[in-house]
Amino acid sequence: MAQEPVKRLLEVRTYRLKPGTGPTLHDAFIRKGIPLVKQAGMDVVAFGFSADDPSGYFLMRVFSGLEDRQATEDAFYSSDAWRKGPRQSIIEHIDSYQDTLLWLSSEAVEQLRRDLAGASRP
Repeated sequence: MAQEPVKRLLEVRTYRLKPGTGPTLHDAFIRKGIPLVKQAGMDVVAFGFSADDPSGYFLMRVFSGLEDRQATEDAFYSSDAWRKGPRQSIIEHIDSYQDTLLWLSSEAVEQLRRDLAGASRP
């Protein structure tokens, strides 16, 4: 009997940015946000600008499941490191965001990681 592939929960968070703030937000993500997210133990697959919308930005993170996502994000977003750190310098550029959650195999997640390796560049 074939073994089921390991599934990972991919969160695709898409942001609608305030006009003209993309470069500043991107800089804050690179210098402050992404390092802090990774330090908190979140697995960042990719992040960057939308391919067709100058006011669009995305962040892809992967979790072991819904409970892991909830616990990890709750701990991160309530932490002093986030709240007293780069929070304001990031959220001030965001009009809104939306999350989409997808179950993918570990192989599909790794393929996304490879395919989107340069996505963070403008």
